[in-house]
Amino acid sequence: MSDASDTPTWRRLAVTAHHYLAELVRTSAVYLGIAVLVAATIIVALPGLRDQALQAHSAMVAALAPESVQNALPSETAGIAPESPASPTGALGMPGVRNFLGAIGSVPPVRVLNEQGITREQVEALRGYISRKYRVAYDATGVLVNTAFLVGHELDLDPILLLAVMAIESRYNPFAESHVGAQGLMQVMTRVHREKFEPFGGGDGVALNPVANIKVGGQILRDCIDRRGSRAAGLACYVGATGPSDGGYGAKVQAERRRLALAAGVPLAKD
Repeated sequence: MSDASDTPTWRRLAVTAHHYLAELVRTSAVYLGIAVLVAATIIVALPGLRDQALQAHSAMVAALAPESVQNALPSETAGIAPESPASPTGALGMPGVRNFLGAIGSVPPVRVLNEQGITREQVEALRGYISRKYRVAYDATGVLVNTAFLVGHELDLDPILLLAVMAIESRYNPFAESHVGAQGLMQVMTRVHREKFEPFGGGDGVALNPVANIKVGGQILRDCIDRRGSRAAGLACYVGATGPSDGGYGAKVQAERRRLALAAGVPLAKD
């Protein structure tokens, strides 16, 4: 039987343990309250940041969704305007969710490939190369490669060049953003070319949509090549070089273009 004199000692230990536990609970509650307050302040004070986060989340969800659910998703899922049957569509169609998801796991129309002298096997080889080298999910490479071929066909632009620009600009990260505000796969200066994104719904975050970014980036590159007269000079224009030197940007793009073509066995178009 324990000595009665031990009772106060145990009581003191119990009181001390209760005190520390209560203090821990109180401190945790204080820090949790601060975290909630900061989060609420950010949401209220920075609605643009909130909207961009929602746009990025929606685009990622759309990119990862399987084709089997594409018709079940509402147009608002990708944060872009729904398709309008009365609007002109062009080779890509209006940039609705179905077009975006439809590029996953599929290939461009046979007519487009035939006109560009590309086989489906070469398209698959391109996807495999990009997936392995840049650690991009193979299914997601379908959006990049297929859209590049469709945009290239629409703009009379080498699709391998488009893919090379994406590699150098963002390493195929659709959510990349530079310190000067260039966004997306092709690092488009969104604030400068905002009107070009209007057919895709406009608004914050639209440049993070891979289809919209490739289409707008392709338009800018096509315009640069037309104005400067050659692919090399057009690349210098695209990166914003005003003098004779582009800091080696064009050489990097051209080198990656050759690697992409070699990996897929695709003959390169002449400048």
